[in-house]
Amino acid sequence: MKKFKKIVLAAGTGQIGRALVKHFANKCDELVILSRSEAPAINNVRTVKWDGKNAGDWGRELEYADALINLAGKNINCRYTEANKKEIIESRVDSIMALASAAEKCQTPPALWIQSASGAIYNHNNVQPKRENDAETGEGFLADVCRIWETTFWNKTTRLHNTRKVTLRISLVLGNKGGAYPELEKLVKLGLGGKAGSGQQYMSWLVEEDLANVIEWIMEHKELQGPVNCATPGALSNADFMSTMRTELHRPFGLPSPAIALKLGAYFMGTEADLILGSMWQYPEKLIQSGFQFRYPNLKEAIHHLNETK
Repeated sequence: MKKFKKIVLAAGTGQIGRALVKHFANKCDELVILSRSEAPAINNVRTVKWDGKNAGDWGRELEYADALINLAGKNINCRYTEANKKEIIESRVDSIMALASAAEKCQTPPALWIQSASGAIYNHNNVQPKRENDAETGEGFLADVCRIWETTFWNKTTRLHNTRKVTLRISLVLGNKGGAYPELEKLVKLGLGGKAGSGQQYMSWLVEEDLANVIEWIMEHKELQGPVNCATPGALSNADFMSTMRTELHRPFGLPSPAIALKLGAYFMGTEADLILGSMWQYPEKLIQSGFQFRYPNLKEAIHHLNETK
């Protein structure tokens, strides 16, 4: 017997979305992906078209859902031009507003709404990890995005009294099919996998499978609500993270990248150096207190797993 009747996954075609489809397809009777592109149904997985910002017939898919998981939002791995900044914010705000409007019209709205968010909301520090109840937030564009993102979510879902709500503050997600890990692996194998900048900035992370396990755990543990840090307890400094990667990938040397070189390289690659130089150190206090156990709690095990599953 499958665990869940229906899960709705908004914007489920990216790295995280694909991992969740793989994880949940055999655990629910019906998995609905809200996507900008049409796709044929595969067994119990259906794709329903939406534009991520306007109401439509897709709203009926939220009826009786065990969980709505919203991953919508323009990728932050880009240059922060005014046009891109606008799209990064609006893509997050618009999707929440559209989903909230649709959920309010449901006779039986989703029992749980998991809203993707980011650990970038916390201020950069190398002194101690940030827990969910830490009130101090960061400065700069990404922190501003996170505050707008979460504030919009909580403001627009106040009428959904019977829907449990979680903002999942996701850290760096490691997987073989997309995201940062394949790029970091490439750098290490080319001999360029040394520390970035000072190397003292922290990197919080988890593998795709643990992210999916976290979401399933939240679905099953109704005491979890509000912001939840989604990262292993084993955050590492950038220098230690890259050193571990070099060891596990059998590359004894990695050329370090000075901050000025990273900024120049990021400019030509169409991204922002702050994504590498900024410190993100989260501690998953709510998950740990609820009894959740990470399958891959340290980076050595994670890389070994990633190498085995290519």
